Formats: sequence, structure tokens, C-alpha cells
Amino acid sequence: MARVFISWPGYSPRDEDTGARLIAAGHELVLRPKRGNRTADELATLLEDCDAAIVSTDPFTREVLAGDRNLKVIARVGVGTDSIDHDAAKEFGVGISVTPGMNAETVADQTLAMILGLMRRVVTQDQAVKAGRWDRVGEATPTELYRKTVGLIGAGIIGKAVIRRLLGFGVRVLYFDAMVEKVHGAERCGSLDQLLGSSDIVSLHAPLLADTRELMNAARIALMPKGSYLINTSRGGLVQQPAVFAALRSGHLAGAALDVFEVEPPGAEALADVPNLIASAHIGGISTESIARMTRSATTSVLSVLNGEIPDTVINPDALRERLAGA
Repeated sequence: MARVFISWPGYSPRDEDTGARLIAAGHELVLRPKRGNRTADELATLLEDCDAAIVSTDPFTREVLAGDRNLKVIARVGVGTDSIDHDAAKEFGVGISVTPGMNAETVADQTLAMILGLMRRVVTQDQAVKAGRWDRVGEATPTELYRKTVGLIGAGIIGKAVIRRLLGFGVRVLYFDAMVEKVHGAERCGSLDQLLGSSDIVSLHAPLLADTRELMNAARIALMPKGSYLINTSRGGLVQQPAVFAALRSGHLAGAALDVFEVEPPGAEALADVPNLIASAHIGGISTESIARMTRSATTSVLSVLNGEIPDTVINPDALRERLAGA
């Protein structure tokens, strides 16, 4: 019998596609849902003596991984693995599993919702009408997406899904991605600076790597036209958060929509007095349908590893192969 640590909120031991499968295989579920910030020390205590993990954005640091030598696999519900120390996982023979492509369309929906929400002032209008006001002109006047230029930083699976949606709005679509030469309906920019200077709306769809951290800093935000919009449904670390907030306060940015933050949750104080900001709780990839797909995939991956197999969802198979060979 293995102990399976589970931090994904809502994971049920009674669900026949997920928790019930683990129990039927003779494994013990250690349910510790992550609903806020969690330190590495807290995670290390919760994870003690567990053989596998099905997780949210828990901080799997070197210290955490070194402290639980039973751990064989971390199954991330999603595709982002920046909260996991990859070098330490390799050193200790811990497989990292993801759920690729299972929430791409969901994130694309969220991106379009945030773009339209900003430009049509959906949240502002909702709050005003509920407060008894009927603000239709002046600062409350919305703007159109039609004929705007939308620039995407990253044109992978999610970026392409966003582009497909945008084409129905009569916009010009630009993208910057060194790995993608051509996308139907979009123009490739030769440089990031070119994209930023040409776009009314900039949407981020890049992974968080050493060279993309704080990609959108004060200098790059300054390259965007006055009155433009910034959307981030990717990773909080891609933007220099204080610089975005400063640009909103100065009016250089007309609006920003953030589904992700440097620290999650960011807390009310961090967002106080920031105008024209739409925020959501890292739900870009979350829907009833995508959760079912991702948790089912993560469960299958854990069952495979505990059975001595290496599923295709593992992104560091060599580390796990050495671990299983020595078992």
C-alpha cells in the first residue's frame, strides 16, 4: 500500500474516476487541499512518508524533496511546474507528471473573457448598476475590440487557441514566439519590442523560465502605446507586478487583467487602490470539464508509477527510470 498526498482542492475519495481508483488499488489517500499560501516547511510536514503526490502549485523545493525519500512522483494537475525544483527531482529520482493540453481551450476562454471584460468595462458596469448608478458615458464608456491589434507573447497550444477565437472579432493578430514560424491568421513579429510597440492589447502565453521572469518590466511596459491593455493568464512571475500597477495608476495602461500573481493569493492590500484591474484566482485553466480531465489524468499517472511504469505524461523520465530500476 502506498500513501498518496493530494493537495488539489475538491479531489474526492468517492469519485470513481479518481480517488476511488486509488483506494481500489489499495492505496491510502492523504487529503490536504491547498486553498491559500503554503510554505515549504508546511508542505514537508504534510508530505511526510508519502509515495506519490497529486498537487496544485505546492512549493516542492530541494528541502522538501530531500526530506521525503519515499516520494516517486509528483503529478501536477495542470502544466506549470515552476513550483517544483527540477534539479532536485532529478537528483532524488522523483518523476514530474503534467496534464498537457487538457486545459488549453479553457485558458483561451478565460483570456477572451478578460479582454472583453476590460474593454467593455463589465465589472465596472456591474458594480455601478448594483450601486444604483446608471453610468453610460465619460469614464464609464466602453471601447471596442473590433479592428484593434492584439499581440500574443507565445503561440503554443494555448496561444493558438486564443488566436482562433480572436479571428472572429475582426482584429489584427500579432505574435512573438521564436519556436513558432507560422500561425494561420496571425503575423509573426521579429522582436518582442516590435510586438509591444504595435499592440493595443498584449496577452501573455509563455512559460516561466529564468529568461522570461519579469519579462514585462517597467521598461517593456513603457514600450506599449498609452491606453493599451495587458492580459496575463500564464504565470505571475512573467510580469513585474509593481510596474504594472504603477502603469495603471499613471494611466499609461488603460487596463490590466491578471489571473495569476507573483504570490498567490496576493492579498487585499497588494491590490488596494489599483484602478482598472480585473483579477481572478488562477482559474484560467479551471472548468468543470477541465478539472475532470486533469484529475483523471493525474490519477492514472500516479497509478502507473506506483505499478512500476513510466507514463508519457512524465516530463523527466530518465530520473524516474533510474529510481524504478534501483527499486
